[in-house]
Amino acid sequence: MIEKFIIITNNSLCRDSFKDLYEIHYIDSSVEEVFKTARNYIHKGHVLLTHPLLSSIKPNETPYRTILVTKAISEKYDLNSLETMEKSIHTLEKFLRDFKTPIWNELILEDFKFIDYDLTLNVIR
Repeated sequence: MIEKFIIITNNSLCRDSFKDLYEIHYIDSSVEEVFKTARNYIHKGHVLLTHPLLSSIKPNETPYRTILVTKAISEKYDLNSLETMEKSIHTLEKFLRDFKTPIWNELILEDFKFIDYDLTLNVIR
């Protein structure tokens, strides 16, 4: 990826792996908070670089998500980014309402962290 970006994540593996290379906004909270934080960046003029629902893992199944937005700020909202983010928040809320996130054991949580990390790493490369 050539464009400079900010990593918004609740995944400590992403935070720890990328913190010396990229700007990180770490959120010690839920996927929903990651999505809402990304939306706040978009409201400030940043552009969404990765889709919030990237991967085949349903949004209620994983407790970790990482989103990249541009570091540069545009003078106006990117409506595509805003629409994508709003739809993703709506989809996440629907899944969470209908199917709660399972209580995973530590090994599975580590797997989810790695999956999110690997997806992010491949986007950056």
